[in-house]
Amino acid sequence: MRLHSLEVTAFGPYRDHQVVDFDQLGADGLFLLHGDTGAGKTTLLDAIAFALYGAVPGARNDAKRLRCDTADAEVNTRAVLELTIQGQRLRLERSPEYQRPKKRGEGYTTQQAKASLTWIGTTPDGQSPEGLTRIDEVGRTVQRLLGMSVEQFFQVVMLPQGEFAKFLRADTGEREKLLERLFGTERFGEVERWFVERRRERWREVEAQSQQVRELNARISQVSGVPQSSEVGDENWLEDIQKQALRELENTRAEHTRLRRERDQAEARLTERRELAEKVRRVRQANAALAEIDAKRAEHEAWRAERAAATSAIPVITARRAAERAEQERDRAQAEVATWASRCEVDPEAPLDELRSRAGAERERAGALAQLIPEAQQQESDRRKLAELIAKITADERRETELAAQRDGLPDRITAARTRVEEAKHAELRLDTVRTRGSEVAALLTTAREIPAAQRELETAKGNAQQAVDAHQQARDQLQDLRARRLAGMAAELATNLGDGEPCPVCGSAEHPAPKQPVDDQVRAEDEELAQTAEQRAQAARERATTAAQQAEQQLANLRERLGEHTEPELADELEQLRAEQNRLSETAADLARRESELAKLESATDELGEQISALRTGIAAARSENTALTTAIEEREARLRDGRGDFDSIADRRAHLLDIADRLERLIAARTARDDAQQRLAETRAGLAEAATAAGFAGVDEAIAAERDEQRLAELEESLAEVDRRAAGARDALASADLFGVDPDTEVRLEQASEAATTAREAAERAAALAHRAEQRHTELSDLGERLRAAWAQLGPAMAEHAELEALADVVNGRGQNARKMSLRAYVLAARLEEVAIAATRRLQRMSDGRYSFVHSDAAGARGTRGGLGLDVLDDYSGKVRPAKTLSGGESFLASLSLALGLADVVAAETGGALLDTLFIDEGFGTLDADALDLVMDTLDELRAGGRVVGLVSHVEEMRQRIAVRLRVRKSRHGSSLELSTS
Repeated sequence: MRLHSLEVTAFGPYRDHQVVDFDQLGADGLFLLHGDTGAGKTTLLDAIAFALYGAVPGARNDAKRLRCDTADAEVNTRAVLELTIQGQRLRLERSPEYQRPKKRGEGYTTQQAKASLTWIGTTPDGQSPEGLTRIDEVGRTVQRLLGMSVEQFFQVVMLPQGEFAKFLRADTGEREKLLERLFGTERFGEVERWFVERRRERWREVEAQSQQVRELNARISQVSGVPQSSEVGDENWLEDIQKQALRELENTRAEHTRLRRERDQAEARLTERRELAEKVRRVRQANAALAEIDAKRAEHEAWRAERAAATSAIPVITARRAAERAEQERDRAQAEVATWASRCEVDPEAPLDELRSRAGAERERAGALAQLIPEAQQQESDRRKLAELIAKITADERRETELAAQRDGLPDRITAARTRVEEAKHAELRLDTVRTRGSEVAALLTTAREIPAAQRELETAKGNAQQAVDAHQQARDQLQDLRARRLAGMAAELATNLGDGEPCPVCGSAEHPAPKQPVDDQVRAEDEELAQTAEQRAQAARERATTAAQQAEQQLANLRERLGEHTEPELADELEQLRAEQNRLSETAADLARRESELAKLESATDELGEQISALRTGIAAARSENTALTTAIEEREARLRDGRGDFDSIADRRAHLLDIADRLERLIAARTARDDAQQRLAETRAGLAEAATAAGFAGVDEAIAAERDEQRLAELEESLAEVDRRAAGARDALASADLFGVDPDTEVRLEQASEAATTAREAAERAAALAHRAEQRHTELSDLGERLRAAWAQLGPAMAEHAELEALADVVNGRGQNARKMSLRAYVLAARLEEVAIAATRRLQRMSDGRYSFVHSDAAGARGTRGGLGLDVLDDYSGKVRPAKTLSGGESFLASLSLALGLADVVAAETGGALLDTLFIDEGFGTLDADALDLVMDTLDELRAGGRVVGLVSHVEEMRQRIAVRLRVRKSRHGSSLELSTS
C-alpha cells in the first residue's frame, strides 16, 4: 500500500479544503507532521483511517465528532484518499454522519454517511467501471485488498497516539485479546470450545448409559428381591438371580399341575350333581304346568269362542264400512251440487241439457272476443310509446335551450380561462424571486434576533473586563505596597540573619553594634512572591477578559453590519408577507396544468356544442312526425275496442267473465253426474251388507257388529291361546323325553357339598396358577433385563474409556489437567506469535537502547494458578536481570513500546502479506527522549525507509523537527529534494 494524496474538507480542525501530497512528502522515505498541540496533526492520520475503514483510532472513534464545528453549513464534511494497493490505483471518498442546520425552518437534520470507491486506470476483473457507492461494499473491498482488519491496520500501518504503548503494559488478558484480533486465532478458540462441547456431549451420553445401568440394576433388584450390586459388570450376581428365578418357576409349575388335577375331579363330581338336580327341577316344573292348564280349561274355551265369533264377523264389518263410505260420497256430491248451483244462480235440479246449452253459448261469445285482445295490447303499447315520445320531445327542446345558452356564454369563459392561465404562469416566474428574497429576509431576521444576546454578552464581557481591570489594579497596588514595606524593613530583615563574629553581607564587618529590630508588620520574601503571583494571575485574567470583550464587541459589530438599516419588526412583517405570498404563488403555479386543460376544453367546446344542437333539432322533428301518426292510429283503434269491452274495463276482463260463467256451469253438470253415481253405489253396498251378515251365520247385522273385536284384542287372544298350547306341549314333551325317564320328582340332591368342594379345589388351582404365572413372568422379565444389562455393560465400558480420554485431551487443550504450563491451545498459538514478536522487537530495542535492553518472552503460569504463555519482560544487560516492563522510565518505555510496535507490525505484516505495506505512520510522544536516544530512534527509522518503506512521524518536538531536517538535507544532497509538512 502506498499513499499518493489526501484531501480533507470541514474535517476536525480543518474548516476549509486542504490537500496533502504524499508522493512529494514521501519522496525521501521520511517526513514529519509538525505543529503545536491541538493544531490537527493527528487529524490527518484520522482522515486516512476514516477514508479507508470509516473509523478512526482509539477513543476518538467513540466520540463520533469528525465534522469541523466552525465550518459553514453549506460545506460538506469529507475525506478523499488516493492510493495504490496491490498495483491497483484507486480513489476513496467518505463523508461521516453529522447534524446540519435545516435549509428551511429551524432545527437540525441528519446528514447521512456516504462512501465511494473509484478505480483509476484499469478496472480489476469482476468490478464495475463505475466503482462502488455502498458503504458495506466499499469496506469489504478495502479490507480484501489490504488483507487486514481495521484493528490490524492500526497496529501495522498507523501506530496511534497513546495506543501502541498499551501492549507493553497490558496484562495477560488484555494482551490475549489484542493478539487474537491481530492474528485471527479465533479458530483455535473454536477448537477449544469444540473439545469442551464434545466432552460435555460424551459425558451426557456416558451419564445416560450409567443411568440406564443403574435403572436396570434397580429393576432387577426390585423384581428379584435381591439387593443391588455396587460393581459394574458383576456377572455372578446376575447369574445367581436368574438361576433362583428358574428354580422358583419349576417348583410353581409342578404344584400347579397337581392342584389342577384335583380341581378337575371336584368339578366333574359337581357337574354330575348339577345334571341330576336339573332333571328333577324339569320334571317338577312340567307337572306343575300341566296342573295349572287343566285348572283354567273353562277360561281358555271362552277365549276360543270369542276369537271364532270375531273372525266370522270380519266380512260383515268390511261390508258395513263400504256402505258408510258410499253414503259419505253421496253426501259430498250433494253438497258440491248445491255449491255450484248457488254460484251459477240456477235451480240445482234444472235439466242437464239446458245447462250444457247455456255453457256452450257463453264459450262462443268469449271466443269471439279473443281476436280483439292483441289489438288491446297494441293499444296500450302505443299509448306508452306516445307518452315517451312527448317526454323525449320536451327534454330535447329543454336541452337545446341549455346548449344554446352555453354556446352564447363561451367567449366570456374562454377569456377568463386565458386570464387564469397567464396568472399561473406569472406566479411560477415570480415564485423564485419571492423564495430568494424570503431566504435573505430570514437570514437577516436571524441576525436581528441574535443582536440582543450579543449585546448582553458584550455588556457581560465589558463588566467582567472592568472587574478584571479593577482586580488587577488592586493586586498591583498590593504588590507595590508590599515591596515598599519590604524595602523599608530590609535592614531589619538583614539583621535577623546576623550572628556574633559572622561578617555582615552588606559591609563585611564582623561587629554589629546596633542591628535594626524587626517591626510588627514585617514583610517577608514569601509574601512578596505570593503577591507577585497573584498580580500575574490577575493580569492574565484581565487580558482574557479584555480579549473576550473585544471579541464580543467585534461579533456585535459584524451582526449590525450584516443587518444594516433593517429592524426586527420590519423584517418579521416582511417575512410573514413573503411567506404568505409564496404560499399563494405556489398554489397558483401548481394549478397551471389544470387551468391550461380547462382552457383547451373550452376552446374545443364551440364546435361540439353546435354539433349537439343540430343533432337535437333533427331528432325533435322526427319525433314530432312519429307522434302525429301514432295519435291517429290510437284514435281509430279505440272505437273498435269500446264496443268489445261493453261495461268492463277491458276486453280481457269481459272475456274472462264469460269463460268463468261457462266454467261454473260445467262444474255444476259434473257435480250432478257424480251425485247420481254415488246414490247408485250406496244402494248396492247396503244390499251387500245384509247378505254378508246372513252368510256369516248371524241373525242380523247388529249381531255381527256386536261380535267385532279390535286388532289388539284379537292379538291378545291369539297370543294367550298359543302360550297355553305351547306350555302344555312343552310339559308333555319334557316328561316324555329319554333323559327324564325314570326321574322321581321327590329325589333329594345334595348339591351344596359338591359345590363347596369344587370351589375349594378351584381356588387352590387358581392360586397355584397365579404363582406359576408370576414366576414365569419374573423369569422372563429377569432374562430380558439381564440381556439388556449385559448389553448396557458392554456399551458403558468403552464409553467411559472414551470419555476419560476425551476429558484428558480437553483439559490439555484448555490449559488444565496434565498441561503443566496451564496454557490453552489458543494461548499456545498466541505465545508462539508473541515469541516471534519479541524476537523481531528485540532487534530494534537493542539498537535503540545501545544494546542494553532485550525482550524476554515467558510461557510460565501466572500467579495463583492463572494461565500463562503471554508474559513479556525486559532483560537489562547492565544488571543481567529480567525486569517487568512497567519498571522502565518514560523514555525507556517509549523506546520499548516503539520497538514492540514495529516488531508486532513486522509479524502481522508477514501474516497478512506485509510486502505490500509500504507506508508507516507513528503518532507518539518523542519528547521523552534525550538526544542520544533520539539519534538511535532515527537510525531505526532510517533502516525502515532504507527498506523501501515511507515513514511519517507526528510530533510537536522542535528538536525532532531539526533532526529530521538535518537527515533530509543529507539525503537531499545525495538523492534530490525533500519536503516537510507543518500544520497549524
